[in-house]
Amino acid sequence: MSVRYFKRYRMEIDLNDAPPLPTLPNGYTWTCWNPSLISTFADVKYHSFQGEIDATVFPSLANPQGCYYLMNEISHKRGFLPEATWLVAWEGSYVGTIQGIRDRPGMGAIQNLGVLPHYRGKGLGSALLLKALDGFRRWGLPRAFLEVTALNDAAVQLYRRLGFRCHKTIYRAVEVGGIGNGLIVQNVASVNDSRRPILD
Repeated sequence: MSVRYFKRYRMEIDLNDAPPLPTLPNGYTWTCWNPSLISTFADVKYHSFQGEIDATVFPSLANPQGCYYLMNEISHKRGFLPEATWLVAWEGSYVGTIQGIRDRPGMGAIQNLGVLPHYRGKGLGSALLLKALDGFRRWGLPRAFLEVTALNDAAVQLYRRLGFRCHKTIYRAVEVGGIGNGLIVQNVASVNDSRRPILD
């Protein structure tokens, strides 16, 4: 077996500097969190991450059961914020999702922003992210953060454009080989660039 390290960025934003909440494109609507929709949130998450790098970095995103487990875990966290957890719908079908929690230091934490491939390029990712940030702001939180895999250049550029800045580099170790789908997450470490080789 071999271990591959995926470089990830922790990016933060001062919520006072966040852009205003945009209007969704014509025909798209918001759906707020409701426990009865947990399977829908999980399903949109699963289909948004199929074939994406994060489904390798986080194998739970690569299957429906894993996505349901993640949604169940997120929604039962002590700091879970329904005001920062949304779906976007188009003609009765859900096409994008985001979740948000309040972490222990009192910052908003973005979880699993995803848009179905066919609906990308319409500003839905930006709208979802800013909708979650607005939910954090309504709770009086001063800052928010997210983590993004460095190889996901489109996402990195989106977050920078909206005002996020990199505060830390994290390396996610994934053991290649073994059981199941062949990818076993070993650990997560926060280290300086000089202490861990970049193998991505």
